[in-house]
Amino acid sequence: MQKVNLQEVIDKLKLKVIVNTCEEMPNIFVSDLNRPGLELSGYFKYFAYDRIQIFGKTEITFLNSISPHVRKTRLEKLLSYDIPCIIITRNLEPPEELISIAHKNKKPILGTSMPTTRFMGSLTNFLESELAPCTTVHGVLVDIYGIGVLITGESGIGKSETAIELIKRGHRLVADDAVEIKEAAENVLIGTAPEIIRHFLEVRGLGVIDVRTIFGAGSIRDNIKIEMVVELVEWENYKEGDRLGLEEETIKILNSHIPKKTIPIRPGRNIAVILEVAAMDFRLKALGYNSALEFSRRLFEKINKK
Repeated sequence: MQKVNLQEVIDKLKLKVIVNTCEEMPNIFVSDLNRPGLELSGYFKYFAYDRIQIFGKTEITFLNSISPHVRKTRLEKLLSYDIPCIIITRNLEPPEELISIAHKNKKPILGTSMPTTRFMGSLTNFLESELAPCTTVHGVLVDIYGIGVLITGESGIGKSETAIELIKRGHRLVADDAVEIKEAAENVLIGTAPEIIRHFLEVRGLGVIDVRTIFGAGSIRDNIKIEMVVELVEWENYKEGDRLGLEEETIKILNSHIPKKTIPIRPGRNIAVILEVAAMDFRLKALGYNSALEFSRRLFEKINKK
């Protein structure tokens, strides 16, 4: 299960620490947030206590409008749950009972000057990014004409050499050998390189080279959406199927299905050029033009005329 430490949230969103009696900050496991309006009114049946609790102007105003005894009782019950923390927006002043009960129950209280809705949007985006399902695959990820292409295949088949040829032709490297993939949303996969090998590429016979130093800053990219997977296979192992390209093959990564092409290789084939054409053809399909369907349509029209 993915997790993010509350200290990372504090650092990223520049939150102010109002109460912190914890020896170490708790971990966050869900990206959803909760505004405990019903709970402050006394209804705890479906309390989403595993989420970060957001106190905005409505919650603070309501707390200040009820009697001190009722306020203390409801806050004690709220903080008796294992909540990760409470974040107060708009630099609002928390009630004294909230501060004292938070100290007693060792629950962090944080603050921000941002309006509630805008802050919740920023926090949700950060948590969804950090808590997204992730995996690592063996391959090379390159940016070809703005299309994220993941090149896979057996070790030694020529993935890195193909990446170098693409870089020389003006395209950009994202990751070599190990590609970290996060599922930001359904069928949205973001690929990047592990920090230790970022911008480096291994070529058998040469060793490890620094792409950014050799080819310049314009030859690398930190991350990209993976829109196509290309598997390189030996010519002898290639199983020929639909030569026109009418059938769309996909591959499942995490819970997403990504279009896949299988390219056979042998001496004399320029794989870099083929990948460029594949990326341009993918873009045309995204714009609504399918070359294989157009060819098939013309062929059937010609047959029907005869």
